[in-house]
Amino acid sequence: MTSIGTGYDLANSIFSPDGRNFQVEYAVKAVENGSTSIGIRCKDGIVLAAEKVITSKLLKQGANKRIATVDRHLGIVYSGMIPDGRHFVDRARDEARGWRDNYKTPISTKDLAGRMGGYMQAYTLYQSVRPFGITAIIGGYDSELETPVDGEVGSGPSVGAGGKVEGKKHGGPFLYMVEPSGLYWGYYGAATGKGRQAAKAELEKLDLSGDGESTGLTLEEAVKEAARIIYVAHDDNKDKEFELEMTWISGADGPTKGRHQEVPEALRKEAEKYAERMTAKDVEEEEETKEGGDKMEE
Repeated sequence: MTSIGTGYDLANSIFSPDGRNFQVEYAVKAVENGSTSIGIRCKDGIVLAAEKVITSKLLKQGANKRIATVDRHLGIVYSGMIPDGRHFVDRARDEARGWRDNYKTPISTKDLAGRMGGYMQAYTLYQSVRPFGITAIIGGYDSELETPVDGEVGSGPSVGAGGKVEGKKHGGPFLYMVEPSGLYWGYYGAATGKGRQAAKAELEKLDLSGDGESTGLTLEEAVKEAARIIYVAHDDNKDKEFELEMTWISGADGPTKGRHQEVPEALRKEAEKYAERMTAKDVEEEEETKEGGDKMEE
């Protein structure tokens, strides 16, 4: 087994004899030291949330956003090194704008995830660069409406070869997470950062796919659950204050009309109160369980 510090970790372009790229592994460690970020895909939209740790009392409240809009229907939240995240967002905006210029339509969430995954992977190949020290969660709502193409002349077939298949659904909410290696997967719920393990455990308890007897979470319910999960994950950073930042994206008939927007302040405050109440309830139950166990031992 090759140990770190034997020269195999000095450059991106070197693999260790056991097939590891240490620079990518170090980037993952940088992400694990960052604030928690999560994304939830529910039946009628996407919710993105970030734990924004307050590092100084001099920072302006609400400034220094961790969630960014890439296109009208697309948002990104990231954990890890903030400068790397800002460059990642700028590149994603370039990709979205280039797609509109070339194809005259908005880029799909899947295509953006693929392009950004390829971009991050390119930074693991060369000695002159280093991997991105972030993991990014990309959420979007691809319009289910038949939108006109910019500069369109005439129209193609309505169904069949070259056209839409009758009865097939198009568009909808999509969520992807892109890792420092360039690897990306589609998710119903994704979490990254310092509190990712606690957040993942809570996400797995939710019925996000709607495959069971339940119909799945609504967008408003997902906002409340996202706030609760961030509060649960913040236990690792108990001694530090934080701000909760949340955005959401719905379909054309939903509250955001297909756009990526900040969650309204009233709803966000309501979600925070719910999160505080549920977190306090969990603490009380843990203490009761502990007391009961102590009595049994006596």
